[in-house]
Amino acid sequence: MDQDQLKAEVARYATEYIDRYLRSDSIIGVGTGSTANYFIDALAKVKHKFDGAVASSEATAERLQACGIPVYDLNSVNELEVYVDGADEANDALQLIKGAGGALTREKIIASVARLFICIVDESKKVSTLGRFPLPVEVIPMARSSVARKLAAMGGQPVYRENFVTDNGNVILDVHDLQIDQPETLEQDINGMVGTVTNGLFAVRPANVLLVGTPSGVEEKTGQPQRS
Repeated sequence: MDQDQLKAEVARYATEYIDRYLRSDSIIGVGTGSTANYFIDALAKVKHKFDGAVASSEATAERLQACGIPVYDLNSVNELEVYVDGADEANDALQLIKGAGGALTREKIIASVARLFICIVDESKKVSTLGRFPLPVEVIPMARSSVARKLAAMGGQPVYRENFVTDNGNVILDVHDLQIDQPETLEQDINGMVGTVTNGLFAVRPANVLLVGTPSGVEEKTGQPQRS
């Protein structure tokens, strides 16, 4: 199976996995990216089982609506039972790097609200130590250079993502060569830099469940229990 087939298979598996959480009034959080797109396509086949979705990006909202799935603003939702999204990297602690698609801030907001965060990836995204993939950092445009200098002082090599603006009107610095041996601490330290909106480390709030697409089937890995 090629990578796209693995993504499609793990996305299909995820729709079966969340079936136990679906009710007629359920709202589902949906992420952004190629694997999330496969999930949306699979979700469209069971859209009669739930009410609608909260989207982590404008692109996701458009794809959901094109599939006939109602999209809600998170501010209008009382409870978000489950959030399903992909990742650029995932370790054994279910900590992630996300943000290649530039939707990291909205993804992190939705993850913080959801009771259950399910991450779906193909096996190429599994790593023992985070950091092979550059860490995206969303920053206020006027703070781009000042934040970049601070990131460089930490040992990273920040690269401005040219010709890209987030749905929030901000810019992205992709930070290469960071040593990420303490993901939670690093996430908090970068978020503490003035001008930073957030970064793509999902360590303080990791996934609860990681579904990994492999040629021999989908592997389930469980981390923190679902929030009560």
